Amino acid sequence: MTRESVRTSIESTPRFDLCVIGGGATGIGIAVDAAARGHSVVLVEQDDFGKGTSSRSTKLVHGGVRYLQQGNVALVMEALRERGILRRNAPHLVHDLGFVVPNYAWWEGPFYGIGLRIYDLLAGRYGFGPSRHLSREQVLAAIPTLEQNGLRGGVIYHDGQFDDARLLIALARTAQTQGALLLDHARVVRLLGDATGMVDGVVALDGESGDELAIRARCTINATGAFADGVRRLDDATCRPLVTPSQGIHVVLDRSFLPGDCAIMVPRTSDRRVLFAIPWHDRTLVGTTDTPVEHASLEPRAFDHEIDFVLGTAARYLTRDPSRADVLSVFAGIRPLAAADDGGDTAALSRDHSIHVSRRGLLTIVGGKWTTYRKMAEDVVDHAQLLAGLPEHACTTRELRVHGWCENAATLGDLADWGSDAAAILALERADPALATRLHDRLPYRRSQVVFAVREEFARTVEDVLARRLRALFLDARAASDIAPAVAAIVATELGREANWIEAQVASFRALAADYLVG
Repeated sequence: MTRESVRTSIESTPRFDLCVIGGGATGIGIAVDAAARGHSVVLVEQDDFGKGTSSRSTKLVHGGVRYLQQGNVALVMEALRERGILRRNAPHLVHDLGFVVPNYAWWEGPFYGIGLRIYDLLAGRYGFGPSRHLSREQVLAAIPTLEQNGLRGGVIYHDGQFDDARLLIALARTAQTQGALLLDHARVVRLLGDATGMVDGVVALDGESGDELAIRARCTINATGAFADGVRRLDDATCRPLVTPSQGIHVVLDRSFLPGDCAIMVPRTSDRRVLFAIPWHDRTLVGTTDTPVEHASLEPRAFDHEIDFVLGTAARYLTRDPSRADVLSVFAGIRPLAAADDGGDTAALSRDHSIHVSRRGLLTIVGGKWTTYRKMAEDVVDHAQLLAGLPEHACTTRELRVHGWCENAATLGDLADWGSDAAAILALERADPALATRLHDRLPYRRSQVVFAVREEFARTVEDVLARRLRALFLDARAASDIAPAVAAIVATELGREANWIEAQVASFRALAADYLVG
């Protein structure tokens, strides 16, 4: 379904059951859930799907060992259950990963061992594998680049790994298959009201045409994450903030820093966070930080002190100390944490979600985490049905397979994250062998994947392709910048754009990529 046909369908629909604002994990999850229950759904996103927080995570589907340390057992149990459901429904995108907790003090082995056994117990039948103690030799066999001085042994446990942006696009296609209408690059500028003053839909500004689009709905849902308070102020300019934004960054290093198949988990850093070093797409991903920020941004930038903190902490645990010169890319994301009443630090705030309904009927969800997106969506749609007087259909997403579902995705090599869609990409290459050409020798991506991203995966810009359909910007910002002209030419051909569009796109993307480099 093309963007133009989506717009036509939206304009020809007098009223939807639900209008969802926000195309991140929460919003897309709500669209999937509501459409699967049989409701008419429209979703509008101000930029590209997943442009914000949902493409900038630590790439983990996990229960949250840290939340167990905080005593939030209910959140951990919910997340562990959702972790298992997600692996079952999207096996092409979610897989098991072993995490080694290295022990350098005598008490760390029994202390973390007991905690991780509790973690296993809480997972129950949704467990990914039992944790166990490792000898010093076993730790080094799993993590050969780990700092050996003072190493006593370790504990290994299991959690899930995924590609966040790829899962989001798969969910968007799932929502589309269920009948939802999704419109990207359409920013909500006003809320509509009915004769009684209740919220009755939105007015969205189409970023491509410049037109305003009025959308009526029985229930309007604000699922904009870190930007939730901005939408709420369209409803009530004096509303009290529900979100405390916090920034986390990740640095991406060469695979040589972590050549094995296991990740490292540092259970307590100097800022009281957990730090991970994870193998991801043949790179090493290290993060994260927890820095309070005043305002949310679609393109947050890593602060120098955050980069230094991540590199410095990683250096304590790796035999080869990473430097700024080793960083292939650095990216930042904003956590939409539920605001604290006491003004406490963001590292201590709950990652649980909460739902708020304004006096005029605007339903807002804040908080939560990627792993629990499905349960968050279920809770929101349950509330929306009651609020709007819709038929109270039961949730069906617990058993709903995500688009691309494929049990043996690992056999697809570089196309594993595309699952069953890999066949369509290979068909493009058979029809035009030139599309099988690699875009860059440091990246696994081919020209066919760019064509597929535009035709089937909602991509409209070079950034949409290189940041989120393909993860080039996050894996190697310089290489991504190098291939921007080639990608722009392909996208322009698919969308019928002119030469000046190509020039503008390349310039814009290269300016963006420069912010992912470390000076």
